Amino acid sequence: MTSMPAPVDATLLTALERIVGAAHVVVDPAVRAAYETDVSGRYRGEAALVVRPGDTGEVAAVVAACARAGAAIVPQGGNTGLAGGGVPLGGEVVLALTRLDAIGSPSADTAQIVVGAGATLAALQAALAPTPFEFAVDHAARSSATLGGMAATNAGGAQVFRFGSMRAQVAGFEAVLADGSVVRRMSGLLKDNSGYDLAGLLVGSEGTLAIITELALRLIPRRRQRLTGLLALRDVEEAVALASRLRGAVPSLVACELLLADGIALVCAHRRLPPPFALPDDAVCVLVECADDEDPSAQLAAALAHAPPRLAEAFADDSAGRARLWTYREAQNESVGFVGVPHKFDVTIAQGRIAAFLADVRAEIARAFPAAHLYAFGHLCDGNLHLNVVGVPLDDDARLEPLVLGLVASCGGSISAEHGVGQTRRDYLSLTRSDVDLAAMRAIKRALDPHDLLNPGKLLPAE
Repeated sequence: MTSMPAPVDATLLTALERIVGAAHVVVDPAVRAAYETDVSGRYRGEAALVVRPGDTGEVAAVVAACARAGAAIVPQGGNTGLAGGGVPLGGEVVLALTRLDAIGSPSADTAQIVVGAGATLAALQAALAPTPFEFAVDHAARSSATLGGMAATNAGGAQVFRFGSMRAQVAGFEAVLADGSVVRRMSGLLKDNSGYDLAGLLVGSEGTLAIITELALRLIPRRRQRLTGLLALRDVEEAVALASRLRGAVPSLVACELLLADGIALVCAHRRLPPPFALPDDAVCVLVECADDEDPSAQLAAALAHAPPRLAEAFADDSAGRARLWTYREAQNESVGFVGVPHKFDVTIAQGRIAAFLADVRAEIARAFPAAHLYAFGHLCDGNLHLNVVGVPLDDDARLEPLVLGLVASCGGSISAEHGVGQTRRDYLSLTRSDVDLAAMRAIKRALDPHDLLNPGKLLPAE
């Protein structure tokens, strides 16, 4: 999806250079290129220019200048999204927020911390490491994903079933509206019902309603003892049953991930790792993590004693051993990318339907695309599956996407779980959202961004 950018407006260019400094306005195509493609390499566009403001005041001034010029804006954080939401379609101004990377000190009174939208998840985790707090959302892209981008897409990760997604962590926000005005709600009050929940609205809006510049985030007490286990089972049905059992029987459970044998083999080949244990080709693995102030091993062992026998298992309670086990899960996304540019699907299926859905979608893809291969992994306790289809031409979306997303909709699932709708799924939103629902969302968009200047062509389907 690439189109030629409009010529750079000289008046706007001068205004932006005056606001942020010429060093932070990028027009060189070679430098712009890093901002014009997503992490998968699949979605590309060309920006008129890239502007990198350094604080909320500069963001507001940039947005106001673009509004006066009628120039559309694509807000961008770490550019780790997988739905093309942060990629220009052609001719927009990319507003990169990575310079807004300040991280405050955690408040012991409120268990909250103030962060800039451009701070990465890894930077927040490092800042919290010496404190009695940690952040409840974690995922594999932590080194480059920004907290503002995570809020804009309502990112989830492995611990959502226990602590909720980004929306549940946001206690306050500051954002710039489409005309350059600033709305700020940073009191962090737990009880504040004074009007509409704008934070809840902006989180997950993918930069189409406002540009988040600062966040007050809730923190949780740090758990000092962690145990990670990788358990091999016969099939997906057993994996789902085990996840359901552990969720109810193990209060310290914070992650329960689904891995398939082909995905683990792919990681081993790409990372040149030994397999965790001997694994049949059709085996299914569950990666579990428990975290508590006390050793959670007895708690987990008691629950597993009444579970179906495992084909194999491995456990680790030291940081190096735990990281090794997590690699088999967290390196799957990057490993798939080395097989080919994949068609990516980020969907949610009710837990009880996961096994049937995976069997159906695998069979339907094989029937329609005999040369294709489906790599699947995901979060068992919240039903979020990441489907990666390789071996299908990139211009074959018109056949593949209705097939996969139609199956998702027929199961009562969601076509977008945690990566956003972006440009990849917007035309399929009607599969799971009614005409009335879409009309309400369009009315909100018109009210906050009447000239469609913020991330146009994303999230909402064309009327």
